[in-house]
Amino acid sequence: MQDATYPSLHDKVVVVTGGGSGIGEAIVRRFVGQGSKVGFMDIKVEESRALAGELSGSGTVHFEECDLTDIDRLRASIAAIRDKLGPVGILVNNAAHDERHDIDTVTPEYWDNRMAVNLRHQFFAAQAVYKDMEAAGGGAIVNLGSVSWMIGQGGMPGYTTAKSAVQGLTRGLARDFGPYNIRVNTLVPGWIMTQRQIDLWLTPEAEADLIERQCLKRKLYPDDIAKVALFLASDEAGGCTNQTYIVDGGWV
Repeated sequence: MQDATYPSLHDKVVVVTGGGSGIGEAIVRRFVGQGSKVGFMDIKVEESRALAGELSGSGTVHFEECDLTDIDRLRASIAAIRDKLGPVGILVNNAAHDERHDIDTVTPEYWDNRMAVNLRHQFFAAQAVYKDMEAAGGGAIVNLGSVSWMIGQGGMPGYTTAKSAVQGLTRGLARDFGPYNIRVNTLVPGWIMTQRQIDLWLTPEAEADLIERQCLKRKLYPDDIAKVALFLASDEAGGCTNQTYIVDGGWV
C-alpha cells in the first residue's frame, strides 16, 4: 500500500525532541521519508548517532546531544540545528519518560524533575522556534501527550500530571500563536509498543487486558503515531489547531 505523501513537508526544517528511539525515531524516519530536513535531540548518544548515520544517505539529518532538562542546552541545540539546516518550520515535542513511582517515595525534587522531563521543555522548545515560524508566515507544533491520565492510570502521578498539562500548554500556545498562522496541536498516543514498553511492561496478562479494552484488536506501534504527526505538521491539516488527536486504538 502506498504511503501518503505531503509535498508541503519537502525541504521543511523539522525539530524532533527525543528522536533517537521509540516513537521519536519513527517520527524522524517518517519526516526524512518526506524529504524534510530533520534535526533531532536526544540524551541517548549511541542510538541517535547510529540513526543519524543510517538516515544520512536518505536525506538531511542532524543530531544534537541534549538533556532537555537543561534549558540552556536545549536552546543551544535548537540554535545549532538552525545554523545547520535553516529556520525551523515544524516542531515535534516528543521527548518524555514514563518512569513509575510510588507516592510515598516522591520528594519535591523528584516531582520537579518529572515536570522538567515531561513538560517544561515543550514550552521552551516552542519559545525557541516560533519566531522562525512567524517570519515564514506560519508553522506547526505538535506536542505529544499521553492517554495515561485520561484512563486514570495510577503508579506515576508525576508523569500523568505533566502529561495532562500538555493539553493546557497546547491550547494556550495555539491562542497566542494563531495570529502568526502557527498551528499547535496535541497528539495523544495510547499504549504504543516501543522496545522499552515491550521489555518493561508487556506481559501476556497486560496484553490481553489492552486488547479487551481497545476497540481495535491489535497492538499499536510507533509508526501509528508518526503517520499522524506527519499529517498534523503538513498543510493538509492547515485548518487544525488547538485540538487533541488521540491515537489509542479506541481505548479512551
